Amino acid sequence: MSIPEPKRRRGRPPKIARENHDTKAELIRSGLEHLTEYGFASSGIDQILKKVGVPKGSFYHYFASKESFGQEVIACYDQYFGRKLDAYLLDETVAPLVRLSGFVDDAKAGMARHSFKRGCLIGNLGQEVDSLPEGFRQQLVDVFGSWQQRVAGCLKAAQEHGSLSRDADCDELAEHFWIGWEGAVSRAKLVQSSRPLDQHLRHFLGSLPG
Repeated sequence: MSIPEPKRRRGRPPKIARENHDTKAELIRSGLEHLTEYGFASSGIDQILKKVGVPKGSFYHYFASKESFGQEVIACYDQYFGRKLDAYLLDETVAPLVRLSGFVDDAKAGMARHSFKRGCLIGNLGQEVDSLPEGFRQQLVDVFGSWQQRVAGCLKAAQEHGSLSRDADCDELAEHFWIGWEGAVSRAKLVQSSRPLDQHLRHFLGSLPG
């Protein structure tokens, strides 16, 4: 005689499942904040755990290692930043090249809000890649590639709009944008001013073939 399976209750999921999900999300959020400001190599897990109020032993319930934690943080940042880029670069109510200005203005406001202590997590990690686990390298390359594709798409829209030459290599220009952008963000942190971001955008737009 088989024993019937108990019926599942409808309604909210078990409290422990919600708590597990919320704790993991809080750890990732805390990691985003900490790694964006201090980088990965110099960041210990203890500071991140202390901020969330999670014991060190419990950390490995959610993540297999510090490396896997870092990879999840990178993936989360990529999703967040990708949504931000899409919000500006896909906005068809605004001329394509003006969309880049909207993105830059948002970035300037974000850096000022955090007193220029936080920059771009992906750019920060790229600068310390030789001291990171090897698995991070390709992940960072892929993230930059995804961001470049978004800017290239915006530039191709500018070609359709007539504000960018049809002969322009949008993929190459998008790569140049991000190479310059990461340097501008780093300089903005150093001088505690958004001026480098403005300069980068102005020179980038000024260099585009009309």
